[in-house]
Amino acid sequence: MSDYSHADHRNDHGRRPYWGLPDPVTQAEFYADVTLKRLFAWLIDVVLIAAICVLISLLTFGIGFFLWGLIYLAVSFVYRVTTLSNASATLGMRLTAIELRTHRGERFDRTTAALHTLGYFVSMSTFVVQLISIVMMCTTPRGQSLVDMMLGTAAVNRAAGR
Repeated sequence: MSDYSHADHRNDHGRRPYWGLPDPVTQAEFYADVTLKRLFAWLIDVVLIAAICVLISLLTFGIGFFLWGLIYLAVSFVYRVTTLSNASATLGMRLTAIELRTHRGERFDRTTAALHTLGYFVSMSTFVVQLISIVMMCTTPRGQSLVDMMLGTAAVNRAAGR
């Protein structure tokens, strides 16, 4: 069940594609500054993941530095899936007071977290796809990235829901 019971809005065709998410027009406070907060959250997460990778590399007596790319990918995937499935937000997102929600307004489960992370990895691996995703975050009413649009998810301000 949605945490946003007041978010039942229909589009022009009478359908409710995002029936659990707050309406970006009437409840704009849920989406205020979310794109900028996502950038700061991403920077925080990158620093945390890099720190974990440095620690792992040091614990392997430096061998991990030779496998940095693989270690970074593995740590990043596990970090993102774990934090998104536990609290619907990475540690960076928690610090910036945002969280991801499904189209029903629910927190992420493990499957949604894994799919969102996989989509994030695909978008980050291709410059054009990442550029499209950034433009979408800056121009769509809910500030959704390409992955968010595909999964029907959105980032919202956590404090607005309370």
